[in-house]
Amino acid sequence: MPYDVRLRRHLVIIAFVILLTSATGCREPAQKSDAQLGLNTQQSRGRRIFERDCVACHTAYGSNSKGPSLAHLFRRQFLPSGLPATDRFVEQTIIGGRNMMPPIGRPLTPDELDDLLAYLHTL
Repeated sequence: MPYDVRLRRHLVIIAFVILLTSATGCREPAQKSDAQLGLNTQQSRGRRIFERDCVACHTAYGSNSKGPSLAHLFRRQFLPSGLPATDRFVEQTIIGGRNMMPPIGRPLTPDELDDLLAYLHTL
């Protein structure tokens, strides 16, 4: 088979695969807005803190992260560390770290910590 025909065949196959994967949703979903998620002002501020300080290791809804996904964090009985899933223990983990999780890189004000916890409750 001549080289030109094989090249065209390969290009057609590549174009078909690209078209197929984009049509079937094999790409990262678009991020929803605060309004689409039903977040109030405090939760929206918490989301910004999460995106700034937490997404390097944690995902809010998925499972592709270094650390555990935080989806349904407060619906679980226990945290990954084995402690009860309460505001108190989540706050202690954020501030001081625990097991594989290091302490948060920059200090949070009490209001920022409250905002972050409010957002984590929405997951």
